[in-house]
Amino acid sequence: MSIAAANEISIGVDFGTSNTVVAIANGEGKVEAITFDHQGSVLNVYVTALCFWDERHGNGVRTEVEGGPWAIEQFLDGLTAHRFIQSFKTFAASATFQETRIFRERYRFEDLLSAFLRTLQRHAGAAFDLKTRNVVIGRPVQFAGSRPDDELAMTRYRSAFGKLGAEHARYVYEPVGAAFFYARQLDHDATVLVADFGGGTSDFSVMRFARGGGALRAEPLSHTGIGIAGDAFDYRIVDHVVSPRLGKGGNYRSLGKVLAIPNHYYANFARWNQLAMMKGSGDLKELRELAKVAVDPGPLEQFIDIIEYDLGFALYRAVSNAKVALSKESETLFSFKNGGVDIEAQITRNDFESWIAPDVARIAETVDRALAEAGVSANEVERVFLTGGTSFVPAIRRLFLDRFGEKKLTSADQFESIAYGLALIGQTDDPGRWAIQ
Repeated sequence: MSIAAANEISIGVDFGTSNTVVAIANGEGKVEAITFDHQGSVLNVYVTALCFWDERHGNGVRTEVEGGPWAIEQFLDGLTAHRFIQSFKTFAASATFQETRIFRERYRFEDLLSAFLRTLQRHAGAAFDLKTRNVVIGRPVQFAGSRPDDELAMTRYRSAFGKLGAEHARYVYEPVGAAFFYARQLDHDATVLVADFGGGTSDFSVMRFARGGGALRAEPLSHTGIGIAGDAFDYRIVDHVVSPRLGKGGNYRSLGKVLAIPNHYYANFARWNQLAMMKGSGDLKELRELAKVAVDPGPLEQFIDIIEYDLGFALYRAVSNAKVALSKESETLFSFKNGGVDIEAQITRNDFESWIAPDVARIAETVDRALAEAGVSANEVERVFLTGGTSFVPAIRRLFLDRFGEKKLTSADQFESIAYGLALIGQTDDPGRWAIQ
């Protein structure tokens, strides 16, 4: 399979758990991201978020929706009742997620995704034309979730993208896209391990690249993935630092007995996709009833406030800031002050690494499986290409340093590499070869 220029323009779509990037490549090998003008800033990343709100039109009320940075802007303005949803990609392969109610309507996953894509298309303009373009869409090697159903996820993807006219789109593993982006740097034969760390999944591909006859040829040797990544690390911070201050481990009284507050509320709370849904499910009503009989209702009432007043995005930012700080410093002060909720706690990197140790171990097993399935040893891998924000977490970087050594590691823009590579796959002489059926 040679990487050869085609005549038509191709679009690469990296629909991510936290951020989405769209890239366009032409027949001359030039590739660039679609940009968005927002409040005087030019952005090449479109935040994967939705905000729904009611707006009066004439004598009636209509539900409006925004996506990306405009969704965050609408949410922060908070002038009307709204629903803010983030990390919804995590529901793609979940058979238990059938729908969520937003005001008067029910939304399935494919409805959320198509609504998101329409907002992206509105802000991107004519460049994001999925009907007439050669479209390559990324997908994880393994979708997020405890029991991910890949077939269900792909059915939902095809339905959502099909509503925008992309029935013809090809779906390619995300780390393969990253590999094609990296391969442009190669001037010799090489076996490359690509490690793609997203918000919901960590995916790995071993690729063999060879130069011959003036063309670069690529051969996939293995693909592995696991539904553990940046959001799982966030979960650990919320679970150990935030939830205990919001009633986790507390008790309530019922029929003369003292019982533990059910933990499943806190398990949902610590997952960004589930937190976004708690306001529209029965959880909020049940928590209000529990607060009435709680031994110590104060923390539980603050928990309710975070859900009721949509403070989840502010919490997400506080957790993300702490995680980024711990990638640079040995300790940091976690601080969340919003809507009357005030939580501060000192977190050391040692604490954080002890919390995520089980996750890192499972990621390490998935890397080793990629090598085993490819039939190569760590010594036979010439380069390791790391992409995604979680690759900067010291515990993750040590995983690769220990196996491959510093000299083999390389990285690139944490957001753009997959979309660029997907668009470049659309420029190969047989892009269908890389598609997942």
